[in-house]
Amino acid sequence: MAAIVVIYHSGYGHTKKQAEAVAEGAKADLIAIDANGDITDADWEKLDAAKAIIMGSPTYMGSVSWQFKKFADASSKAWFAQKWKNKIFAGFTNSATMNGDKFSTIQYLITLSMQHSGIWVGTGLMPANAKTAKHGDVNYVGGFSGALMTSPSDSSPDEVNKGDLETAKLLGVRVAEFAAKA
Repeated sequence: MAAIVVIYHSGYGHTKKQAEAVAEGAKADLIAIDANGDITDADWEKLDAAKAIIMGSPTYMGSVSWQFKKFADASSKAWFAQKWKNKIFAGFTNSATMNGDKFSTIQYLITLSMQHSGIWVGTGLMPANAKTAKHGDVNYVGGFSGALMTSPSDSSPDEVNKGDLETAKLLGVRVAEFAAKA
């Protein structure tokens, strides 16, 4: 089993690109939550066996997608048995606007990981906040708690911002470093 698993839902493909970047950085297995909010029994086993779980969802109406929420609610079986206690957790999200209430989604992911008695890892990245900063810079959206990405509503998944993808990849690298110490 993989030491790190990235579990995510993507409604339009943008968050999938972000998940792939996180997984690349972490050298992790990917689990996609399907359109019905389901994953397989084998996927649940991967999550139970992992050292680290990185969770991602688009931000819809200020929170995770309903498909991700269905997964989160189903994780109560793992919670009851404390199967994910002391695992390392991290998260990422994407929305169409710069703010988009992304922090509400990250806060939801943090709360979910804390309910599972997990350990949260943030990005560890300084924001690109100088006058010379450009949207292609690493951590341009300025996430400390998780990797944040902005995908305009009329953009295709192939047009996701390279700096946001690099931010996601670096979050994966950081989680892998923590998992190696665990």
